Amino acid sequence: MVLVSYPVAMVLLGLLAVVVGGTVSTPAVVWGLLCGVSQAFGVWWFYAALGSGPISVVSPLTAILVAGLPVSVGLVLGERPGVIAGVGIVLALVGVVLVSREATDEDVRPHRFTTMVAWLTVGSGLAFGLNFVLIDQAPVDARLWPLFFARVSATVVVFAVAAFTGNLDPPRGFPFRLAMAAAVLDTGANVAMLLALQASLLSLASVLMALYPAATVLLAIVVLRERVTRWQVVGMVSALVAVAMISVH
Repeated sequence: MVLVSYPVAMVLLGLLAVVVGGTVSTPAVVWGLLCGVSQAFGVWWFYAALGSGPISVVSPLTAILVAGLPVSVGLVLGERPGVIAGVGIVLALVGVVLVSREATDEDVRPHRFTTMVAWLTVGSGLAFGLNFVLIDQAPVDARLWPLFFARVSATVVVFAVAAFTGNLDPPRGFPFRLAMAAAVLDTGANVAMLLALQASLLSLASVLMALYPAATVLLAIVVLRERVTRWQVVGMVSALVAVAMISVH
C-alpha cells in the first residue's frame, strides 16, 4: 500500500509546496529529510511488530511512546503548558493507551512478545514520536517544503526496504484505489500536522495528534459495525475531555 501512497503523496505535497510558496533553505531540507526517514522506519517497524507480536501489547505501547516522546522533548526545550492543559496531556496519554487496546488477537497463530517484537515496538514508537519533533524544528518560512522533502526520503526508504524484503509488488484493483485514496488523505493529514505544530506548543499539538486511534475506533464502529471494549469507550471519553482541556490553553 505504501509503495503506491507514498510516492503519490510526495507528488501532491510537492505541487502544494509550489503553489503555497516558501523558502527552500538548508534547515528546511535537512529537517524534512530526517523527518521522512524516521516516519518510514516507524511504519516498517510498526507493521513488523504487529505481524509478529500480540496487538494488545504492541499497539498501546507504541501509542504511548508516540505521544510521550514529543511531550517530553517539548518540556525539555522549555515549554510550560498551563495547569489545565497539563492535566489534559495526562488524560490524553491515558486515552491513547486505552483506545489502542485490543480485546483479542483474531489471528489464530500464537503471538508472543519476544525480545525482537519489543525492540520493534519501542523503535516504531520512538520513530513516530521523533517524526513530530523533527518536523517541528523546520523553519516556518519554508511553509510546506519540509513535508515534501520528508516524503521524498520516506519514499526512498520504503522502496529500499521493499526491495530488501522482496515486497515490490504494488496492489491492483480495489486495493490500488484504496492506496490512492490513502495518499490524498495522508497529504491532507501531513499539512494539518505541520500547521498544528506551527500554531501551538509541541507538547500540546503532538499529544492531540497521537489520539488518532480514537478516530480509527470510532470509524470502525460506524462504518464496520465493530464492537468495542469497555476500556476503549473509557479511552475515547478521556480523549474528548483531554481535547477540551488542552484547547483552553
